[in-house]
Amino acid sequence: MKNDIHPDYHDIDVQLTDGTTYKMRSTWGKPGDTMKLDIDPKTHPAWTGVHRLVDTGGQLAKFNKKFEDFGLKS
Repeated sequence: MKNDIHPDYHDIDVQLTDGTTYKMRSTWGKPGDTMKLDIDPKTHPAWTGVHRLVDTGGQLAKFNKKFEDFGLKS
C-alpha cells in the first residue's frame, strides 16, 4: 500500500432519531464526535411506509408560498 493516501478512519457515535446510539468507524468528524441523524431506517418512508415531508432547508415553505395562489393545499 502507498503511504499517506488513505483517509483517517476513527470511531464515532451515531445517534438515531429515537435517541439510541451506536459506534462505527468513519472518516467523518473527529474521533469521539457524535453524528445525529435526521432520517434513519426507523423513520424513513421506504422502511416505514408512512410518507411525510421533511423541510430542512425551507424549500418546501418557499415552494408553498410561491404557488399558494394556484389553489394547492399545503
